[in-house]
Amino acid sequence: MEEHITIFKALSDITRLKMIWLLTNIDDKICVSEIVEVLDEYQYNVSRHLKILKTAKLVEEVKEGKWVYYYLTPVTTEFRRYIQEAIQVIPESQMQSVINTCKALLAAREV
Repeated sequence: MEEHITIFKALSDITRLKMIWLLTNIDDKICVSEIVEVLDEYQYNVSRHLKILKTAKLVEEVKEGKWVYYYLTPVTTEFRRYIQEAIQVIPESQMQSVINTCKALLAAREV
């Protein structure tokens, strides 16, 4: 039960919910500076929110060179699958500017 409470607490903040929604819908990993730009948040706040999401085991990180990228933790339980499905059905229209900014940043990364 503690895992469920931790997950719900982690998702109770709008910024963290946006982060998880973003990672769910872009299906890619993203670094802190990209999240900062996409969500128009301070770096400190983004890092703090990511720590909470990591504690809830909703995101993981991987270091590539000088960059640390964050991605969704692979779904291993039915509960987590339901949570991810619920987040995926948040209408993209409510997050259109966020997803457009993120896609532009990811496209620029490849150049």
